[in-house]
Parts: sequence; structure tokens; C-alpha cells
Amino acid sequence: MWTFLPILKSTIWGGDSIAPFKGIKTDKTAIGESWEISGVEGDESVVAAGPDKDMTLTALIDKYGEKLLGKKNFQRFGNRFPLLVKIIDAAQDLSVQVHPDDDMARRLGQANGKTEMWYVLKAKKDARLALGFTRAIGREEFRPLVESGEIENVLRFIPVRKGEAYFIPGRTVHAIGKGMMVAEIQQTSDVTYRLYDYRRKGPDGKERQLHIDLAEEASDLGFTDGKAQEYRPVADIPVCLASSPYFTTNVMHLDMEVMRDYREYDTFVILIATEGKAVVECGEEKVELSAGHSILIPASAMGVTISPDKRFSCLETYIK
Repeated sequence: MWTFLPILKSTIWGGDSIAPFKGIKTDKTAIGESWEISGVEGDESVVAAGPDKDMTLTALIDKYGEKLLGKKNFQRFGNRFPLLVKIIDAAQDLSVQVHPDDDMARRLGQANGKTEMWYVLKAKKDARLALGFTRAIGREEFRPLVESGEIENVLRFIPVRKGEAYFIPGRTVHAIGKGMMVAEIQQTSDVTYRLYDYRRKGPDGKERQLHIDLAEEASDLGFTDGKAQEYRPVADIPVCLASSPYFTTNVMHLDMEVMRDYREYDTFVILIATEGKAVVECGEEKVELSAGHSILIPASAMGVTISPDKRFSCLETYIK
């Protein structure tokens, strides 16, 4: 099992909640993102402790291969880790944006598109996000709506609460609103097309770059049924939040010891602690996992025991 050093990123819309949530100290300000587990080139996670300390995630896969990823995942992805896990803190609205699906991404020479999901860790009373539209948008309407700012009037805004989950396939227009912190699980990709940014100016005093042509090509302008995933929390039992070819994510609320056996899935597993703390055991290894931190469990693990200290909640994600 491995834990990693967080990659903290200051952003124009970032806040001050990530470091306290993770229980760490940093001189960085306006931290909008903490990349928890990443194989993105130039932003690769580094092992925080243990015999593989200081190794990059790619080097780990080179070393352990299918024992880490699982046989089919290793055949499919090679040494490119297929998921990116982040914590996002929005003190201000993020841009209205869209990501390509696999077909468009590969057509443009990228490895894959970007389907993602959010799990709401914190939300202020008036927090909201945008997901799709209130009505289907004609292709000829897109650019005039964006250029006039009227795009805000046709976005489907949804009030959010702690514990909600949202699944965002590639091609879905979306935006995280101010006043929330989310855990994000996504395909490994850093491709984002901004189509509207409230005419916000960057540090250079100029309006931030938009990608209207690519965003128009990427967007599903008929997506109008954005909503939270439907699920009912059950104590001490994993409950599915999202299941797709890209990843499966469950939520677990634990107040007693639980053993998980992932062998039938033939996949790595990531646990993302969202509340409290627990000891995670695999064989002779023991790792304490607390809110805001993640752990990578190899496909070769024979069984994992999660022992909560009082109440503990986490996300469990993997690729079957």
C-alpha cells in the first residue's frame, strides 16, 4: 500500500480549506486543488513513506506492473496510471467548462477523454453547481449565448449539500460554484475547454483564455437532466455512487471493523478518506488514514481490513 505527497495548486478561484482539512501546513495561498494521486506527466505523485519512498507513480507501475494495476488494467493502460484523484476547494466560481470524450480526445491526439465525478465534502448554504442546460441548445445559439454572457441563463444550476455525488461524462458542460469543497475522481487527463469565465481577469489583468471552438465541438448541447446520483447511505456496507467503464466509486460510512476482498475485481483500489480516521491493514502493513488523505492498494492485495477510530467515512474507487 502506498500514500503520496499532495500536489498543491494555487488558483485564481482557490480558497483556504484544503490544508486544514488535510491537517497539513503550507505557505501556499488560494489553494484550489490538491492532486492526491496523479500519473499526469509533469505532475506525477511521489510516494510519501515506506520502502518505495520518493518513487513516482509511474516508477511504481514499472516496478510492480500487473501486481499493482491488475492484469487487464496493465494490458489496457501500460505504465500510465488511469485515474486522477483531487480535492477541490472553490472560494469563487470555477469557469463554465467541458471536457472531450474518448473519441474526440483521440482524434486530437490525446490518450483519452475526461469523464469525472464529484463527491461533496463541504458546502455552504448557498452553494450550487452547473450541470447541463435547462433546455436543449441549438448549435447556432451556442456562440451568441457565450459571447453575450446569456449562457448563464440557460445553465442548469443545482443547489448542493454535503454527501451528494455527481457523475459528469465527457461532453457535459459543467461548473463548480463557490462555497464548496469536493473530492474529484476522473480519467487521467488535464484537458479542459473553458467556454465562459464571467469575464474574469487573470493575474496579468487580461481576461482568461477561452476555448470556444473546441468547447462547441466537445459539448453535448442537448444534455438537460443534470442531477445528483441517487443513493442511500448504509452503515458499514459499501454503497455505489457511480459505475462506468472508467471507474466504479463506492462510499463507506464505518463505525465497526470491515474487511474488503478485492481479488475478484483484478484491480488496484484507492481509498479516499472523507471524514474521521481509520487504520488500514493489508498483510503485515498498517497505515493510518485520516480525512483528506488517500491510499493506493495494489491488485495483488489478498484482503484489506479497515478499522475506524469511532466514525470513519471514505470513498472506494477502482476499475473493474
